[in-house]
Amino acid sequence: MDARELRGIPLFDGLTDEQLDTLAEVGTETVFAPGDELFHEGAPADEWWVLLEGSIVLHRLMGHEENQLGVMSTPGQWAGGFAAWDEYGIYHASGRGADHGRVLRVAATDLRALSAEWFAFGVHFIEGLANTVRRIESTARQREALVALGTLAAGLAHEINNPASAATRAVDALTTTSEALMASLGGLARLPITAAQFVALDGLRAEASATAADVSPIETADLEEELIDWFDDHDVDRGWLLGPPLAARGLGPAWCRQVVDVLGEGPVGPAFEWIASALSLSDLLGEVKEATGRVSELVGAVRSYSQLDRASVQLTDVTEGLDSTLVMLGHKLEGHVTVVRDYDPAVPRVEVIAGELNQVWTNLIDNAVDAMGDGGTLRVVTRFDPTGWVVVEIGDSGPGMTEETRQHAFEPFFTTKPVGKGTGLGLDISRRIVVDRHGGEITVESRPGETVLRVRLPLVHRADG
Repeated sequence: MDARELRGIPLFDGLTDEQLDTLAEVGTETVFAPGDELFHEGAPADEWWVLLEGSIVLHRLMGHEENQLGVMSTPGQWAGGFAAWDEYGIYHASGRGADHGRVLRVAATDLRALSAEWFAFGVHFIEGLANTVRRIESTARQREALVALGTLAAGLAHEINNPASAATRAVDALTTTSEALMASLGGLARLPITAAQFVALDGLRAEASATAADVSPIETADLEEELIDWFDDHDVDRGWLLGPPLAARGLGPAWCRQVVDVLGEGPVGPAFEWIASALSLSDLLGEVKEATGRVSELVGAVRSYSQLDRASVQLTDVTEGLDSTLVMLGHKLEGHVTVVRDYDPAVPRVEVIAGELNQVWTNLIDNAVDAMGDGGTLRVVTRFDPTGWVVVEIGDSGPGMTEETRQHAFEPFFTTKPVGKGTGLGLDISRRIVVDRHGGEITVESRPGETVLRVRLPLVHRADG
């Protein structure tokens, strides 16, 4: 690299000949042709590129659409080198040769050393600026994560509360029912009752317990009325308590007469007390089993969602992550959102960081639900593209986006939500996870009455870093 050429570039005004000689020594002159990619969006900005001749197009990928941001065509225009001031500095766009040209490439470490020697105060100032921007962005992202965590925690508490409350009510009722069952056994013993009669009575109880009635609520109510009347006619106390467990199984007065036939003449109240208590006990145990099973399912969904027990990159079924996310956001869907699942059984497992993708599904589904306001239809679609991509679509029946909103949707801090409702980082984070972390694509299509966020993932994990 000839230092004399640098003297004619305004960027280097103020540098001495000795400093230009040093810069030329640490730098490398690189020739490029049309179409040559010099640096790539998202990669560490560990080199400083100074245009000497020709032109470079700066472009950025928005989903699968390439958007041109500008052109470097004047000698002295530069790009990259941010790693000299910020260890996490990356290229914010890709650079591609527009025609034949040359650039001066300087490693960020060399740029840092020369700057610290020549412009010590300037280096401190730039570092302070870079760190301030990163701190603000980090704080905003942490707030986004806390908002999402709070939403999920509230949803999980809501989902667990219902089955937990049902289990608690059932357990409380079990105490009373168990006491009634034990008391009824004492009543049977005082009838008196023979062993043969008790065996026959237990057979009727087992028959009733195994009966699965297919009766409507109206038919059940009518049966209860008939049973209460029958119990009154046969001097059986508390018929209003004994009737419901029998009516729930479609058993009426005809079945009750079988109990009378087994016991013969005499009091039959203790027998019905015992049978009704046993049936109620069975029903309550079923409620406890169903409620605790639901809690177990929710815990399983949380485990699947968090992916805490799994390797960072592994083969994953995307439908599992989508379903666990829908469970976690169930409180936002309940009652006013219709969820339509359209899963292609031919979709293969993909090599991904499942926990990060679940964050993407959370952002997309949450945005879709918010967009629909009072309610609508949420479509969750998976399909396999024969070209080697797994496609996931999250669609909503909301009012749609304006063209301006669609163009800015993936920009950090851009939001259409009211103040306090969103940070504008959800889609930006999702884009980074899909594009930068997985080498995939994310796009948005919108028209009045429908918006679709489409994520395309390669079968094999191929992130830049």
